[in-house]
Amino acid sequence: MDFIPEDNMITPDANNIELTAYGNNHEGSNPETEQPNNGFWDHITLETEEPMMVPIQHNPDEEQKMAISGHEEKILIQTQTHYDDPKTPFPEYENNEAISYPNNEAVSYPNSGADSYPNNEETNHETQPSKRRKRKSMVWEHFTIETVSAGCRRAYCNQCKRSYAYSKGSKVSGTSHLRRHVEKGSCAALLRSQDNNQSDPSSSKGASNSQKRRHKRASSTPQFVFDQDHCRNDIARMIIMHDYPLQMVEHPGFVSFVQNLQPEFNFNMMTFDTVQGDCIATYQMEKQSLRKFIQGIAARVCLSLDVWTSSQGVGYMLVTGHFIDADWKLQRRLLNVVMEPYPDSDTAVTHAVKVCLHNWSLESKLFSITYHDQLLIMSEAAFENLKLHLPFNGQLLAGNCLAHTLSSIAKEVLENAHDIVKKIRDSIKYVTTSEPHDEKFLVLKKQLQVPSERNIFLDDQTQWNTTYQMLVAASELKQVFSCFDTYDAEFNKQAPSMEDWKQVETLCAHLKPIYDTAYILATTTNPTANIFFHEVSRIQGDLSGGITNEDPFISNLARTMLEKINRYWKNCSLTLATAVVMDPRYKMRYIEFSFTRIYSEEEAPTCIKMVDDRIHELFQEYFTMPSPLAPNYAEEFDAYIMKNLKTELDQYLAEPLLPRVHEFDVLGWWKFNQMVYPTLSKMARDILSIPVSTVPCDSVFDTNAKEMDQYRSSLQAETVEALICTKDWMQYGSPLGF
Repeated sequence: MDFIPEDNMITPDANNIELTAYGNNHEGSNPETEQPNNGFWDHITLETEEPMMVPIQHNPDEEQKMAISGHEEKILIQTQTHYDDPKTPFPEYENNEAISYPNNEAVSYPNSGADSYPNNEETNHETQPSKRRKRKSMVWEHFTIETVSAGCRRAYCNQCKRSYAYSKGSKVSGTSHLRRHVEKGSCAALLRSQDNNQSDPSSSKGASNSQKRRHKRASSTPQFVFDQDHCRNDIARMIIMHDYPLQMVEHPGFVSFVQNLQPEFNFNMMTFDTVQGDCIATYQMEKQSLRKFIQGIAARVCLSLDVWTSSQGVGYMLVTGHFIDADWKLQRRLLNVVMEPYPDSDTAVTHAVKVCLHNWSLESKLFSITYHDQLLIMSEAAFENLKLHLPFNGQLLAGNCLAHTLSSIAKEVLENAHDIVKKIRDSIKYVTTSEPHDEKFLVLKKQLQVPSERNIFLDDQTQWNTTYQMLVAASELKQVFSCFDTYDAEFNKQAPSMEDWKQVETLCAHLKPIYDTAYILATTTNPTANIFFHEVSRIQGDLSGGITNEDPFISNLARTMLEKINRYWKNCSLTLATAVVMDPRYKMRYIEFSFTRIYSEEEAPTCIKMVDDRIHELFQEYFTMPSPLAPNYAEEFDAYIMKNLKTELDQYLAEPLLPRVHEFDVLGWWKFNQMVYPTLSKMARDILSIPVSTVPCDSVFDTNAKEMDQYRSSLQAETVEALICTKDWMQYGSPLGF
């Protein structure tokens, strides 16, 4: 390779170059007394480096690098790049062999041996260099390497002076054990030093500068930028999501916790008022997104109303919207929480509906309203006023909630059988609250080889499904209970009799269809209304036969349950029947079959005709409904043809029924056939979105009315609405999962 000398570059006389050899033959010499005296060394630095795992990378500022000795010790020859005389360039070396340049005498340096170097000057290979290649590991900020014997060096902690192995001969220990000493808190002196630095501003500044230098060295370290506003938003969402009190941002424990995580967080800005404002701001942002989404769908919206009480006597009306989106998925969103000072007044329901329609601009999109008349009592005038907000002369105003109805039935049945239920509960309590009794019960169950896999447990009396399941488990294990007195004579005093067990079986048999229907409500995500026509009609048919039973216990039980289910059927059967007609597996034929079994021969034809007339009236409303967009000539021609021939509804009802498969997606079927039935599919979409329940799935089995807790009741009505509604929306994703 050619070497072009730079201006003002001088080169030392090669014959006068003196290098000090470092090798095993010169151990123990003093490096301070054996430095070369030649002036050439003003431009050369000798460094002894620890063994390296990777080769030294080329640096433009270092023109000479030479490796020495089989002990992996290296001499770095660093030269300045500018000299006074440019005529004689300095030789460059590769693999310890000199590279010849024009007009320059090559000098060769063998791998080892003092005699091989010019002047044969001796020195110690342990000589500490005046300059070192900068170590990148952070541990060298806390450790110093010292030579303890020939070929052995140890790393000493700068704080506690504890030593660790570093190198012995050609073996190097690495830095992992040194890092553990620093990072794992093994050095008490270092911990004390860090505590002092935190209290000393000047020390903190130095530590900060050290951190900056360290980040500069490690370019791959991610840079974190603290954002106060982002953290405040996260705190507001956390409070909403987990129902934390707003005052928690002022609690000393929470303040200390957050400041330890992020000292830059300014808690002077976090008060009850500010976090309340942040929660309301989050609510407004999410509400705007939801409003835009609802306004963008073509489907109508159905409303359901539920009421929560409070210890102050103030009511809170929860208004929920139900609708089918563009992908034909049934959606459910809590729209409003309206505080009603007098929830029993005639105007409470109407006022809540008006507030919702106004806030969400739903006056032209409302389809139906579902509420529970046992909780929300209205006068005839208020009822008629509410119907004015509904299309089709208010025919789709449902005054009963199926979940409340089922809970009311189960609660009354269990209260009427209170003595029997208490006996079973006390027997289970006797066994399960004592470990020896529980072990004896399990041993006896195994000896009797009872086939039931259920285990006995105590119920939660606020959830009627747990009481039903407790009775079922006890009934299946009655043989074990009957023999348990052989192990424990004390149990015989409270053991249920055979007559008691017989009544328990009767209770379970009558509660089972109630439980099965409620279980669908509790476990199915947004079930459509067509499902529940079968369930309710089956319950009514079973109870009708039980009234004539000769056993007074059974007949009285059936009569109590039938009275409540008949009230629900009277108010909601037409809505349920309309929904089941939109199921291509059943249509009107299932209505005809079911009504002939439920009603008498005189009543059945009249009830069937009512459903048929209702369906055709609704279709006529949709058929004549103006389109939001001006129809083109092709659409007008299609409407003309359908009007003069057979309507979509008649065509749909005349086609064969689909197979009655269990897992059938009725909404998916209408989505697939909406081009075949463009008008009827719109009607089916709205009918199938009618809710049969006013409560969320986690409250289906509640025996008591919902009550607003004392903390929320103390908040402003606007804040209560923001917290409850936003929590409901957040479960669908962020911002809303649309």
